[in-house]
Amino acid sequence: MELIVATGNPHKVEEIRAILGPHGVRVVGLDDLGAAVPEPDEPGDTFEENAAIKARAYAAALGRTVLADDSGLEVDALGGRPGVHSARYAGVGSTREERDAANNAKLLHELSGVPMARRTARFVCAICVATADGHVIATARGTFDGVIVDTARGSHGFGYDPLLFVPDAGCTSAELDPAEKNRRSHRGHAVRALIDLLPAIV
Repeated sequence: MELIVATGNPHKVEEIRAILGPHGVRVVGLDDLGAAVPEPDEPGDTFEENAAIKARAYAAALGRTVLADDSGLEVDALGGRPGVHSARYAGVGSTREERDAANNAKLLHELSGVPMARRTARFVCAICVATADGHVIATARGTFDGVIVDTARGSHGFGYDPLLFVPDAGCTSAELDPAEKNRRSHRGHAVRALIDLLPAIV
């Protein structure tokens, strides 16, 4: 079985591949296809809306069933920001690494002076699977809770992973072993929710 994941982010592809691979699914990213599909605008107010927009757009362009996700960080002390704007929160950076660094710096600046007890946050992932004719055949949502710390720690993961401290693990998301992160993560929870639906999806 083969499933196209509509992202050029190799980290996301690897996370999804690690979960679905043992279930007999060959996970293919856009880079694997060599497909130059324009990235659609994501004007939705929720992760679910943006995931559906992406899934439908890429499925129509490729003529294949496609899985797309929209994910980000919600910080309670910031009223849920950065939310759907997580990937480009700072609005600067020409590479993913530069954007991540700028986003993390902005987040820490906005939380300056906020006590740790009020820095509760969660990663959210909404997944949508759509067919080439625009029909949504599956959706799922997962969350991963923690607290935002002042200093980035860890080399695994990407984005805000080095700042989300997981209290019961005693480390940040970026310090978790990749297998353990997949077990706990928002994307892991969302992808695993799709496993029972795989025969209908692929």
